[in-house]
Amino acid sequence: MSEGESSKPYVAETPPDRLSVNPRSPYYSEAVLARDVGVRFNGVDKTNVEEYCVSEGWVRLAVGRTVDRAGNPMTVKLKGTVEPYFRR
Repeated sequence: MSEGESSKPYVAETPPDRLSVNPRSPYYSEAVLARDVGVRFNGVDKTNVEEYCVSEGWVRLAVGRTVDRAGNPMTVKLKGTVEPYFRR
């Protein structure tokens, strides 16, 4: 490796277009989630985001502490402006 190269794997400076916190989802990425992704939805920071998609303009938010029969959080899908960012 030359001086400018790093031994760390490449991780983009912008969050992906779509991301999920559910490990069973095809959009789950532990490397990206380790960087502490924040989501601003319609100008308001949201802390209960389960999944988001920037290009389609929606977020899936956990509704309280309720869960379905499989133990997954109950969610609601809202449409609007989605702005993901890295907190660290």
